[in-house]
Amino acid sequence: MSDTTARLGLPYLAAAQAQKHVTVNAALGLLDTLVMLAVLDRDLVVPPGSPAEGARYIIPAGATGAWAGHAGAIAVRQDGAWAFIEPRPGFLAYVIDEAALAVWDGGAWRAAGGGAPSMLDNMTRLGVGTAADTVNPFAAKLNNALWTAKTTAEGGDGTLRYKMNKESAGSTLSLLMQTAFSGRAEIGLTGDDDLHVKVSPDGSAWFEALRIERASGRVAFPASGGPRETLSANRTYYVRPDGSDSNPGLVNSPAGAFLTIQKAINVACALDLSIYAVTIQVADGTYSPPSVVLKPYVGAGPITLVGNTSTPANCMISTTGIAIDAVSNSCGTWRVSGFKLTSSVGDGIYAAFGSNVYFSNIDFGSVAAGAAQVTVSGNGVVTAASDYRISGGGARHVQCEAGGRCFLAGRAVTLSGTPAFSAFMTAARGASIDARLMTFSGAATGARYVVATNAVIDTGSSGSPTYFPGNSAGVTDATGAYT
Repeated sequence: MSDTTARLGLPYLAAAQAQKHVTVNAALGLLDTLVMLAVLDRDLVVPPGSPAEGARYIIPAGATGAWAGHAGAIAVRQDGAWAFIEPRPGFLAYVIDEAALAVWDGGAWRAAGGGAPSMLDNMTRLGVGTAADTVNPFAAKLNNALWTAKTTAEGGDGTLRYKMNKESAGSTLSLLMQTAFSGRAEIGLTGDDDLHVKVSPDGSAWFEALRIERASGRVAFPASGGPRETLSANRTYYVRPDGSDSNPGLVNSPAGAFLTIQKAINVACALDLSIYAVTIQVADGTYSPPSVVLKPYVGAGPITLVGNTSTPANCMISTTGIAIDAVSNSCGTWRVSGFKLTSSVGDGIYAAFGSNVYFSNIDFGSVAAGAAQVTVSGNGVVTAASDYRISGGGARHVQCEAGGRCFLAGRAVTLSGTPAFSAFMTAARGASIDARLMTFSGAATGARYVVATNAVIDTGSSGSPTYFPGNSAGVTDATGAYT
């Protein structure tokens, strides 16, 4: 025969037992602990410092101190010490700090009411103060709601993080604020992974007030044009034939780089460069925009387009307009390096209206029959910052006019394939070309030069008639100077 009861483990009185009150008192103590069982907490891993007599707790996993090794047990303070009672399947306890019933299932304390792991799991609808439906399976109608962090004293860490998750970048995850159930404001990841803030006057038309890019933290104000982002360091954008113009352009990968050079230029010119510079790094490939248009920018700069400086022909800009177009008023200083430039209709490089373009490591391919590989006009400036190559022809290699200036001094030029020109170098209407100390290898056909209407071509060689490539004599009118 057992010495204890089958369910609660209460001690029996033995036959002819002495000091029966001891056994009876022990049984009464157990009954006092287990009958109408209410525990103060079930999350404390550290026993409380000054518990009241009779205080009861459920011991969680990982408990320390006097509770170590008693996970799941009921701890009761008796006679100034902790006593532990092992629960049995079906034991019920009211958890006071949670205002909830818990049941011991033989392995863990769970919410009472049946259904593992708790009676609130996998509910299809929940309405608080109102009815939930299939569109809003969780609905609440109330005037105040509170979420508060579980404190360290309660077994938490004192922090609260509210988490929401969406399936993919193209989905929406947002907080939608309504008036009379009509949308007025929305904050979140709406259709991508950037943070958007939008407002609406009627729930139908929406205006995006703010956007923060996920990859860079850059802030934009689409509805107002907003302030420009101000650089705090030099920046590089990347362009690749397998990129996308919906990318942020800041990583050299298909998922990070831009697809077009123009997109990179537009983004760079929307910045405030402050005292910093921007580099647009272009991967090998053939890029065929109508034109690559250089634009004005704010700040010191410069902005540099860089292709393949070792083998420019591997990075080709082939257009139906102007390959490098700097005709926007006062574009600032741009550097272009490592490209082969061709055009079926327009020029290779065109600078005008105070624009300033430096080129280096360029391979000038064929341009339109009436166009030039380099045109400088309207007080624009073009400077050769390194030696370069000519592999195609056009009407002119360099055409300088209307006060334009071209600086080519000291550069070695390699011609391949005997390109054909109407005239290799032309200057007119007050323009000037500084071609001193240049050297040329290879040959070309056409007139060597044309100088007219108060323009100057300076060769630094006393006007040698054979200084430039070509197979016919140059021409100087009465007002031009070829020196």
